[in-house]
Amino acid sequence: MVLPLQILARRSFPGPFVLSARTVATTKNWINGNAVESSTKEWIDLKNPATNEVITQVPKSTQEEMQAAVKAAEDAFQDWSQSSLLARQQIMFKFQNLIRDNIKELAACVTEEQGKTLADAEGDVIRGLQVVEHCCSITSLQMGESLPSISRDMDTYSFRVPLGVCAGITPFNFPAMLPLWMFPTATICGNTYVIKPSERDPGACMMLVDLYKQAGCPDGVVNVIHGQHEAVNFICDHPSIQAISFVGGDKAGRYIYERGSKISDQF
Repeated sequence: MVLPLQILARRSFPGPFVLSARTVATTKNWINGNAVESSTKEWIDLKNPATNEVITQVPKSTQEEMQAAVKAAEDAFQDWSQSSLLARQQIMFKFQNLIRDNIKELAACVTEEQGKTLADAEGDVIRGLQVVEHCCSITSLQMGESLPSISRDMDTYSFRVPLGVCAGITPFNFPAMLPLWMFPTATICGNTYVIKPSERDPGACMMLVDLYKQAGCPDGVVNVIHGQHEAVNFICDHPSIQAISFVGGDKAGRYIYERGSKISDQF
């Protein structure tokens, strides 16, 4: 199964988007392997930068929806972290093939939402695909180290093990490449993931997580929430999230680092 061959792939894509009573397509959350319509009352208009037409409304995910995303990742972690490297590698092989088969549809979505030329948008997808291809070498990347006889009757060993639930926050300027920097590298190592794409162009990320499911990724391993400051604060504060990836400006990066490093008892 691959994405439909429409320039406006999002309009007919059955997973991440749905027509609502507002007559404008809405972007869904992705929780536990399913596209879930948000119950929020707060929506962000996403406009085509070429025409200024509102093409979708992006939700500010509710606290309950964001909690459900983390819970799904927690529940999926036990089995996923114990799966073999070869099983995860096979899923990644299929994922990179699906991305390659759908480059034009992904690029069309990037162009419609973010405004890049189609050629530049394809480059955006390809640069992310290169990271996915790198992830396919996990059987070498995940090797530990050993040093015998470091002292009398003493050897040392190091192991690379999953952390748990991880999270990513991406900016608007590379809507395909940057999600592909984050959730494939985390999940191939046995972690589970919650990602918040930019509210200004989440469509490519939504397509990618659907392709990841088509490749065989189990439900709950990757989840998507949406929003602005509250969603960022949620990720920073949640004690179950063990690591955060962020690409963006220095001010936002310092804020996420400082807030995300604190121990929170909020939940």
